[in-house]
Amino acid sequence: MQTFSRRRFVRASALIAASCAAPGGVPSFAEPSQAAGKPSPIRLGLASYTFRNFSRAQMIGSMKQLNVTALNCKDVKDHLPMDATEEAKALADYSAAGITPHAAGAIYFPKDEDADIRAKFDYCKRAGISVIVAGDPTPETLPRVERFVKEYDIRIAIHNHGPEDKVWPSPLDVLKLVKNLDPRIGCCIDVGHTVRAGTDVVQAIHEIGPRLFNMHMKDLTDFHSKESQVAVGDGVMPIREIFEALIKTNYKGFVDLEYEVHGDDPMPGVIASFAYMRGVLSGMGYRA
Repeated sequence: MQTFSRRRFVRASALIAASCAAPGGVPSFAEPSQAAGKPSPIRLGLASYTFRNFSRAQMIGSMKQLNVTALNCKDVKDHLPMDATEEAKALADYSAAGITPHAAGAIYFPKDEDADIRAKFDYCKRAGISVIVAGDPTPETLPRVERFVKEYDIRIAIHNHGPEDKVWPSPLDVLKLVKNLDPRIGCCIDVGHTVRAGTDVVQAIHEIGPRLFNMHMKDLTDFHSKESQVAVGDGVMPIREIFEALIKTNYKGFVDLEYEVHGDDPMPGVIASFAYMRGVLSGMGYRA
């Protein structure tokens, strides 16, 4: 596991690189490194829940500052409304800003009914989204959900929610119940909830393999405390080891930052998180 001294070094290196890369020498701490190296196999994105207290226009402005163009959308504020007309407006705004919604969620499936499930698949189909991050489908609902996965060719990534979740605390619990279903039904690993459930997140990545469709990235200072979330790099999450496992398992999805603290002022932590993750990737020899 990474030490705090190593983390401070990585973050400092990332901030220096970002400052040097900025136009006119003006620091832009979230800029991707332009240093020589291989293109990164890890694709970084943003979970829109991070900006749950901010409008779509405000979030787009922040994403431009962050130099992030991949978005995991949620129907919160006006980020990606369920209403078809309002959804179209949001998609037009994202397209104009060069932002691509690649996943949506968490989306909840409280009813084992065709109409409710179809409405959510239609919502994602209109947006061109290929992965639904599902918050709470029950095991009994999965056969019905599987029918819609086959009909729409949209993947379902069941999101684990830690020890408070009595059905899906760990991604390994997801795997047990989906491993014999259509291969487009799999997992969204939330790394914070995973470690709080007592699961080794690196091992889980290897076990889940091709059924891993999305990642929610965060950091904790205490693997037993949900309230200990900090900017990525300030905690004890094994970030480099996570990236190495994703590369080794040929993961093709996104690693989406979900920064759930400081909801009214997330940008300092978000900037630091992207700088740290890009610094780790740079240290691995990749252009991030």
